[in-house]
Amino acid sequence: MSNNCSCGGPAFNGTPEQEAALKAVIEQHKDQAGALMPVLQAAQGIYGYLPIEVQKMVAEGLDVSLSDVYGVVTFYSLFSLQPKGKYRISVCLGTACYVKGSGVIFDRLSEKLGIGAGECTPDGKFSLEACRCIGACGLAPVLTINEKVYGNLVPDDVDKILAEYQD
Repeated sequence: MSNNCSCGGPAFNGTPEQEAALKAVIEQHKDQAGALMPVLQAAQGIYGYLPIEVQKMVAEGLDVSLSDVYGVVTFYSLFSLQPKGKYRISVCLGTACYVKGSGVIFDRLSEKLGIGAGECTPDGKFSLEACRCIGACGLAPVLTINEKVYGNLVPDDVDKILAEYQD
């Protein structure tokens, strides 16, 4: 695979080990009805996201059209077409959080990281998402980094939080 991506997105860098793991999953499921969803879930677990190269392997392996695979990947929010960072930041933009300023916090993170929603920093360290209610309205505004929850935020908290992840 080429490391140059003409679309401006990250280059696909799958390994032979990942491809072997995906082929094993496809082989395990290929004769089962409804195999596409579990294979895509496994593929995302292997690669971290579902770029077109992975979607093509799944389509060919399950003998389904690439458009069917792409339709499922883009329909379900659990699937991602973009890689996720080592640290996945998700800012709640649900009503309680938004009213208390989560939009400003999201904008500050976007500015500091140089990425927008659904994107990953070039070094693969951070990805940024907007989400709807995570169920921590009493702590609004809230963001999560991986599984850690940060609440009662103000925009000035962004630098301090990001500093925790400078390794």
